[in-house]
Amino acid sequence: MTLSRASDVPRKRCDWCGAGFAANNGPGRPSRYCRRSHRQRAYEARQLAVAHQLGADDVLVSASLLADLQDAVYLIEAALEDIDRDLAEVDDPRSHRDALWHLYGAAAGLRALRIEPKAVGATERP
Repeated sequence: MTLSRASDVPRKRCDWCGAGFAANNGPGRPSRYCRRSHRQRAYEARQLAVAHQLGADDVLVSASLLADLQDAVYLIEAALEDIDRDLAEVDDPRSHRDALWHLYGAAAGLRALRIEPKAVGATERP
């Protein structure tokens, strides 16, 4: 659980989509999902994982989602290689600022990427 800087409201990350949501500090079990539909999807994914005998570390995702993630990682790797090369040649504040913006541009696409698996192997929760 983290505190948001703006309002110091305790925030958690949804176990399904990874989005942040306000933590419920009331009675009962702490929330693990930002929406009821995500709780339902997680339940269905666990049931599908059991049916396919997936282990605790196994996750099924669509091929297109995996390709999107691999493309995003490749862009970041390429940007880091560019930055390493550029900063080895010139090391000044402007170069560092340009390198930061280049890396930011490569990583910005990850902001909207959400991984919603089809099945997730059962893991022990504390």
